[in-house]
Amino acid sequence: MHDTKAALQTMLTGQAAAPHVRRRSFLKFAGASALATAAAGLLPRTALAQSRSGAVSLGTGDTAVLNYAFTLEQLGLEFYTLALKSPYGGMSSRERQVLTDLRDHEIAHVDFYRAKLGSAGIPQLQFNFAAVNFGDRASVLTTARTLEDTGVSAYNGAGQLLRDPRNLAIAGKIVSVEARHAAIVHDLLQPRGNSFAGPGVIDSFGLDLADPPSQIMSRVKPYIVTQLDVSGLPRS
Repeated sequence: MHDTKAALQTMLTGQAAAPHVRRRSFLKFAGASALATAAAGLLPRTALAQSRSGAVSLGTGDTAVLNYAFTLEQLGLEFYTLALKSPYGGMSSRERQVLTDLRDHEIAHVDFYRAKLGSAGIPQLQFNFAAVNFGDRASVLTTARTLEDTGVSAYNGAGQLLRDPRNLAIAGKIVSVEARHAAIVHDLLQPRGNSFAGPGVIDSFGLDLADPPSQIMSRVKPYIVTQLDVSGLPRS
């Protein structure tokens, strides 16, 4: 996590990083740094209040949309962290490397949203992956596929809700990475197949699916322990 803190310091203050940054750390955080630089100052630094029910509010407008994305990135990070903490039996070196890369991307995305949203961002959420058998390859990779496909669909569906074009550009850069994640997980489950672009992933026009936040939140709700107030999310 030292690399994470150093990269964030550079991202936020412009202070040069140490010269001996590892290649993987550079690749992991260079994108997050560029995104945060582009996004700086786009949102008001106002703290989010909890709703009357005690739920964590996502806020309103673009803040709510970005906190919605932040929720999904936290979810993905927690999943991959657990998957690597207790690797399933027979995990190949390639599978371990892929899951590690996906986790590291999620770290960068979570750090990015936390830095960008500041006090307007949601706190660290609590999750429950009791339904996943982390000792079973099929259970882990099938869940990974579901989360990645859901993430792509979520970003695609939420893009139209963003009002600041700079935020839309950021979302476009992140969803393209999520699509790469989805493709490689599909490939792990079905090598040399076409499931990465098969039915249920793209429509008849060859376009990725796009689902509204209401559908996405219903889909991931079983994994999220923290109560969320999503009433401020734009609907159109």
